[in-house]
Amino acid sequence: MLRSATLKLQPAPIAVADNNRLRLFSGSANVPLAQEVARYLGMDLGPMIRKRFADGELYIQIQESIRGCDVYLLQPTCNPVNDHFMELAIMIDACRRASARQITAVLPYYGYARADRKTAGRESITAKLVANLIAEAGASRVLAMDLHSAQIQGYFDIPFDHVYGSPVIIDYLASKQLHDIVVVSPDVGGVARARAFAKKLNDAPLAIIDKRRQAHNVAEVLNVIGDVAGKTAVLVDDMIDTGGTISEGARLLRQEGARQVYACATHAVFSPPAIERLSSGLFEEVIVTNTIPIPQEARFQQLTVLCVANLLGETIWRIHEDSSVSSMFR
Repeated sequence: MLRSATLKLQPAPIAVADNNRLRLFSGSANVPLAQEVARYLGMDLGPMIRKRFADGELYIQIQESIRGCDVYLLQPTCNPVNDHFMELAIMIDACRRASARQITAVLPYYGYARADRKTAGRESITAKLVANLIAEAGASRVLAMDLHSAQIQGYFDIPFDHVYGSPVIIDYLASKQLHDIVVVSPDVGGVARARAFAKKLNDAPLAIIDKRRQAHNVAEVLNVIGDVAGKTAVLVDDMIDTGGTISEGARLLRQEGARQVYACATHAVFSPPAIERLSSGLFEEVIVTNTIPIPQEARFQQLTVLCVANLLGETIWRIHEDSSVSSMFR
């Protein structure tokens, strides 16, 4: 089910009808989210022709004048990553050549974010390459949500705003009034994220799953650091891909005596066999956001999808008005 964000943002609905310098366009990756963002901003999505030629090449044309405008292009670079990324690059280039004053690439999900370092010789740091290509295409600014690693911000030499989906998830969890919560990081690398999440959940205690990965998309879970017996365990991660890490973690938490297990993640990548793993009965609920569109056939009974449109809309408005973005997360 799709739920509206309960994030408490300041005043009355924004109306930008009088402010004709702000333009919002959507790529094909997540049009419903872009429409919700436009609704929050009190405007329509900009008109655009998008078509694919017989040989697979993309054609994009902006259908209104954007000369001197602040243009926001919303496109998560989710599966198929390369198609969606190329579409974003073409949109940026089209806007640059149309004399837009400022072009902001809005990436609710940043593809290739896990390729953020070299772990062996002769590898590409693809997250850095993506950053170079976005800047070279002509973007003046980037807005992204819940990067896999925050260091990716440093790959850009243009302004970068990094926002978090956690306030939406935390508000939803608070509304459920769960008792004896322990926030669990599914691996050592996610401890900082889980600690920040736990602090917002009335300083809930923290547990960590110690894990060693033997190959890509294969996780081996070893043991739990912390007390989870008889408690409601909330597993927190930035994304769920194949679901291996988080389902193995949930199985271990059940063995260690956790009373209930919830999974929370901003990005629902859901590569096979994620659906089978997540719907196997290990979780009371799997809570994600709509940064990536989830097709109907990928939905299951325990899944709850929260909407981050209000959060993105508020961020876009604050960037446009030169207001503070970080104050939204204090």
